Order: sequence, then C-alpha cells, then structure tokens
Amino acid sequence: MTTAILAISTLCTAIISAIIGMGGGVLLLSVMTFFMPMSVIIPVHGLVQLISNLSRLVILRKDIIYSYTYYFLIGLPIGVILAVYILKNYLNDYHALSVVLLLIIYSLFKPKKMPHFHLQRWGWTLLGLATGILAIIAGAVGPMIAPFFIRDDLKKEEIIATKASFQMFAHFMKIPAFFYMSFNYEDYSHLIVIMGIMAVVGTKIGTNILGKVDNDLFKKLYKLVIGLSGIRIFFKIFFE
Repeated sequence: MTTAILAISTLCTAIISAIIGMGGGVLLLSVMTFFMPMSVIIPVHGLVQLISNLSRLVILRKDIIYSYTYYFLIGLPIGVILAVYILKNYLNDYHALSVVLLLIIYSLFKPKKMPHFHLQRWGWTLLGLATGILAIIAGAVGPMIAPFFIRDDLKKEEIIATKASFQMFAHFMKIPAFFYMSFNYEDYSHLIVIMGIMAVVGTKIGTNILGKVDNDLFKKLYKLVIGLSGIRIFFKIFFE
C-alpha cells in the first residue's frame, strides 16, 4: 500500500513539475514524510527527482539556457562538499529552510520598484553553491532556485528546461554524498525503480500539457506554487 501511494504521488507530482516547473518535488517530499524517516527520505527522494528532472531535461533540451547551467555547475560541487561537512558537524536544516522562505517572500511580495533577481554569470555560480548546500541538508531545491527565474525575459519552456538542468545536477550530486555518509541505496532499490518509472510517465504527460498553457497563466501558476511551497516551509519551521 505504501509503495502504491508513493508511486501515484510520484506520477501526480511529476505532472505538476512538468507543467509549472516546480512544486512537485516539495509535494512529493511532504507525502514521503508520512512513511519514512528524514534520513531515508532525502537520498531516496533525490534519486527519484534526478530521474524526473532528467526526463524533463531530455524532452525540453532545446530550451535550456546552457550559459546559466555552466556557471551554476561551478559552484554546485563546492556547496555539496561544504554541506556534507556542515551536516555532520553543525547545521540544523531549519536554518537552510529559513533562507529559502525569505527568498520566496521577497520574490512574491517585493515592492514594484525593487529589482528581480536578474543574476549574471558568477551570480549563477553562487546560486549553485547555495543549492549544493541546501540539496544535502533540506532535500528539495526547487524553492531555492525558483525565485531567480521570475523574470520577464524568459519563456516558460526556458524556465522549466533550465531549472530542470539545475535540479538534475543537484540531485545527482547527492548520490556520492550519501554514499560517503554510508546510506545503502540497495535497500530501497525496488521503490526507487517504481517511483522513477512513474516520474518519467508523469513528466511525459505534463510536458504534453505544457504547450497548451498560456504564458500569463503559467506565470500565475508558477507564483502560486512558490507561495504554497513557502507556506509548507513556514509550517515545517515553526510547527513541526
């Protein structure tokens, strides 16, 4: 029953992520908290999200803004290495979640005269470093990355494809990190395979729907999902 629930949840959240560009990973993480401890959720969730983002990336590969991805990849492994050290010695995951929540609040409610996060070159590298840290400590990286894609010069396909490339590499970097911390992926291999297949199917369904979504509607939905993610993180920080 648990496997069936997680498989259906993976399918539905992959469809959401393919259409809106985010939200699915956080929702899936939330569902998994009912069935597993966090020590298991983050590595398993990461591998499933790797498959989901990779499938989205393959389908929308022509829309990736590669210059953003290249600079992002410079900072990402440095952040992962720092996170492994910090996780084992110092940091509480609620600190990282608090940073994400602040970014979401700024993006959704900033004054009109204040700028969007229009990062240039090394700004994406710093985002990669921060994402590497958050990927290991908090699991979901979508809310961290999403605010930097609220800008008027990108098409919805470019947002989803480029963001998927960021997330795919971030989740990929989790594998050696959790191997280093002695997590045994083999114990959960059957669940990962089933959820991975459902993630690919959901991504295919969602990307077929994406082309029919109006750009203005997409941006409204995108901000709505960011807001819902922020509410979820707020309750996780203060009430769990």
